[in-house]
Amino acid sequence: MRLSDLKTGESGVILKVLGHGGFRRRIMEMGFVRGKSVEVMLNAPLQDPIEYKIMGYDISLRRSEAEMIVIITEQEAQAILKDEHIDSRQADCLEEAVSRESKQINVALVGNPNSGKTSLFNAISGSHEHVGNYSGVTVDAKRGYRTYRGYKFVITDLPGTYALSAYTPEELYVRRHLETDMPDVVVNAVVASNLERNLYLTTELIDINPRIVVALNMYDELEASGAKLDYDSLGRMMGVPMVPVVAKSGKGLEQLLDTVIAVYENEDERVRHIHINQGSVIEESLGILNEDMGRNRDQLPKMFPPRYFAMKLLEGDRDVEKMLRNCKDYDRWIAIRNRESEKITELLEEDVETAFANRKYGFISGALKETYTPGKHEEARMTDAIDALVTHRIWGFPIFFLIMGLMFFCTFTLGAYPQEWMEILVGWLRYAVELIMPEGVLRDLIVDGMIGGVGSVIVFLPNIMILYLFISFMEDSGYLARAAFIMDKVMHRIGLHGKSFIPLVMGFGCNVPAIIASRTIESRSSRIITVLITPFMSCSARLPIYILLVGTFFSAYAGLVMTMLYVFGVLLAIVTARMMRRFLFKEDETPFVMELPPYRIPTMKAILLHMWSKCAQYLRKMGGLILVASVVVWFLSYYPQTDDTVSKSDHYENSYLGRIGKACEPVFAPLGFGWKASVALLSGLPAKEIIVSTMGVLYTDGESQDAEEADESALSAQLKASGDFDTASAAAFLLFILIYFPCIATVIATANEIGWKWAAGSVVYSTTVAWIVAYAAYNLIGWLL
Repeated sequence: MRLSDLKTGESGVILKVLGHGGFRRRIMEMGFVRGKSVEVMLNAPLQDPIEYKIMGYDISLRRSEAEMIVIITEQEAQAILKDEHIDSRQADCLEEAVSRESKQINVALVGNPNSGKTSLFNAISGSHEHVGNYSGVTVDAKRGYRTYRGYKFVITDLPGTYALSAYTPEELYVRRHLETDMPDVVVNAVVASNLERNLYLTTELIDINPRIVVALNMYDELEASGAKLDYDSLGRMMGVPMVPVVAKSGKGLEQLLDTVIAVYENEDERVRHIHINQGSVIEESLGILNEDMGRNRDQLPKMFPPRYFAMKLLEGDRDVEKMLRNCKDYDRWIAIRNRESEKITELLEEDVETAFANRKYGFISGALKETYTPGKHEEARMTDAIDALVTHRIWGFPIFFLIMGLMFFCTFTLGAYPQEWMEILVGWLRYAVELIMPEGVLRDLIVDGMIGGVGSVIVFLPNIMILYLFISFMEDSGYLARAAFIMDKVMHRIGLHGKSFIPLVMGFGCNVPAIIASRTIESRSSRIITVLITPFMSCSARLPIYILLVGTFFSAYAGLVMTMLYVFGVLLAIVTARMMRRFLFKEDETPFVMELPPYRIPTMKAILLHMWSKCAQYLRKMGGLILVASVVVWFLSYYPQTDDTVSKSDHYENSYLGRIGKACEPVFAPLGFGWKASVALLSGLPAKEIIVSTMGVLYTDGESQDAEEADESALSAQLKASGDFDTASAAAFLLFILIYFPCIATVIATANEIGWKWAAGSVVYSTTVAWIVAYAAYNLIGWLL
């Protein structure tokens, strides 16, 4: 019986907890585990919630939660053992009954039509059902039994189905059985020689999150074709154990039953729940709906997780809509669904169901790419033709580097033209404000603090737009996933998975969304390492500093120096990853799938929206953090005021900012940095772009420029004339900026994803390494020159 059936004062012993993984785990963590006695203390006036006593604690459960807990009472125990003469205490009687009942495993047998499912059912249970070779042979569920190793298997053979939607009677019947009967283990029969088609149903089951074992049926046909399958690795990637079987000969059946027992007893370490990534467009919309439903999970049925209900609402599943109609927040969820479904359809130019299916087939394709080797006589598919070129072991890398080179060429070279226009526009704005406003503190604040600070950074917006335009196109077209696949072996050599490559590439745009993108990496150790090395990918915030200093001190070799900076950051990330894998995380504990979504020509609207969403973050930073920081830097450099006889240079040196720089100068002096450079580095803690605006305030002496004169040109000339930098110190300064303390937003994102301990360690490590590398570069280049 169920725990919710007990009346006040009655008690029972827990047999099992039903429902999905997250719900089961939470209830079991509260103490509701097999063999524990539970007593009903009282019912609320409206019969919900109910207070129970278990393990000496009073715990309140909703009736819907209590319905998911199977118990046995003393009366039921006596009924079970009534035919046996057991002369023992009541407790022994209950213990014996719990032992027997807990060894009954309810198994649901699920699979595609013609997957050999019914043959497998007959082989396990000894039944002799009619077996056909056409769809719909099994028109109703059949039940069989098997006793094995002290366990009683109750096996239900469900109708053959290709998915778990609500379109055909078979699909609806299977899903409702999983919903109402909640089997202990689902055995998914899969045709081993037709994996891509059959594993689609497996991905549907993964969404529901029951305990699954995949029976790779007709495995002899796969071997006869000459194909090879690393089924253990495939199972670990998908979080479901896989067992090769041949139902007609009985081969592998005992291993299958052993695996079912291990999964039932929570003893199979291959079992884990994964979320199949649906791509950036769908995941954004799915996340909005899932978050809202998750906050109100008490309204949801307990048999499936909130994410599943969110997915089905987005797909417009009528049966799920009917199931949730009585929830008080149903109307809000439908409004969110309608809005997000329309957005997905508009951006992807395909309906939501098709989009979900495409991503799942991409997941399957990526998993098989790493674990399955086709037989020599298998026909090549048209869908493999493009992959044969872009993921080729010889041509794949040149194509990849060609695309990467084109991306950076357009970012730095083509972006220089609109960058000049932006510089002229900022110059005009400064000139106009100086003409309109009278002299005084307010004008100085607006011209030098606000326009000078923010303007010196916003001129690089065109470069950033071009960079994100390329990244958005590669992601939406499906190529970025192939690039990650190409780099998989390289990433494995540094102790990571190819999936880590995508966040690292995104890091060239901005480290914050790149760190957030690492959530798709299932392995905790790989995710931690990826997050910690992402700041070494030179983000677009550093780009203004590079362009300024490289153009000033290395103009003859600007392209080479810029490339070396990016390459050095990548090399440092590799070394760090190798060290972490060797000393902190010696094994990558969780294998996972590299999804290969289908190729598609992304819509211009989707690309521009993705690009603009990233650039909008940059602009919000301009109008928020960088504006505030620029004003603070200006204030510290403007005060305390001195009389007119003091030169601008002396004034800055004696300002609050100059005093801070002087105090820090001993730390940076061995690197060849003066107090102004020290101040600039410190100002970069909130955001790296502020370094340029700070240098603009310190080195241009607040002098106004003509509208035609570009701000960067004036700053470059002042940097050369100041004598604060030479070739060695400029190189050291660039390397220090590349490596040291990531911006505040990156630190916070790191802490949110993997914890403050790792975020603090990242700050200490990167700053220490930056000082050592800059010191070595300053002295080595100084010695060479």
